[in-house]
Amino acid sequence: MKHKRSRVSPVFYLMVLPMTVLFFLLHTYPFLEGIFYSFTNWKGYGQWHFVGLRNYAHIFTDPDIGHAYGFTFVFAILATVLVNVISLLLAICLTKRIKLKKTLRAVYFLPYILGNLIVGYVFNFIFANLLPQVGKALGIGWLSVNILGTDNAWIGLLFVTVWQSLAFNTLIYISGLQTVDPDLYEAADLDGASGWARFSKITFPLIAPFFTINMVLCVKNFLMTFDQVMAMTNGGPGTATTTVSVLIYKRGFQGAQFAYQSANAVLLFLIIGGISLFQLLVLEKREEKLS
Repeated sequence: MKHKRSRVSPVFYLMVLPMTVLFFLLHTYPFLEGIFYSFTNWKGYGQWHFVGLRNYAHIFTDPDIGHAYGFTFVFAILATVLVNVISLLLAICLTKRIKLKKTLRAVYFLPYILGNLIVGYVFNFIFANLLPQVGKALGIGWLSVNILGTDNAWIGLLFVTVWQSLAFNTLIYISGLQTVDPDLYEAADLDGASGWARFSKITFPLIAPFFTINMVLCVKNFLMTFDQVMAMTNGGPGTATTTVSVLIYKRGFQGAQFAYQSANAVLLFLIIGGISLFQLLVLEKREEKLS
């Protein structure tokens, strides 16, 4: 007996098709065009010629690009660890029976609503004007100067990035914690399990998929850090806080290195894609062991 195939309404195609076309024109086509120009010597204007893999080969001997990748990786690792540890602790606290729980959740989520550039400019003003005044009033030397103009500028940058990123990750961990059956904790209490045993044997294994999501998103986002750097340090002092994305933008659009930095962008894409895939494979296997 033949089953009739359900007919999909044309309305769904009419809804999906415009978005598909826009996505291709605004995202996929520029990406493919960037890959194409990465094999040329185009400066962003004028004529161009194919140069094969010369741009890619030169990347591995460019000290500026090497420094940018080194700083970006260290920054991404520190930010990922700090964001996940702090947001998990916050999520655990915000799922307990505490007063003003909903208000506190809204307060912690507020930074995520603000734009990265706005937050960056606000903290730029705080670091440059407010904190030095406080430091001078209290006689604290290291607080009396603008940290963004010193060799420790990365600390200010890391603080703001972690502070703003906590909201989204905390929200994901709260969603995960709310899926844990309270009966499991009651059973653990009857068995006399300690707080750490409850967390390591019940909580963490059950929210492992949410941990995987947060880790992958954090690494991907922090390897592409751009807005905060542009708003707070512009990659300085010197090139101390120049991330790969900032280098691609400044050299590609302002330094007549469009093709060369297109190759750099393709390389960054491959690195992020490879790391994300590796994380998914490793963390999913870990989830299977914990479950």
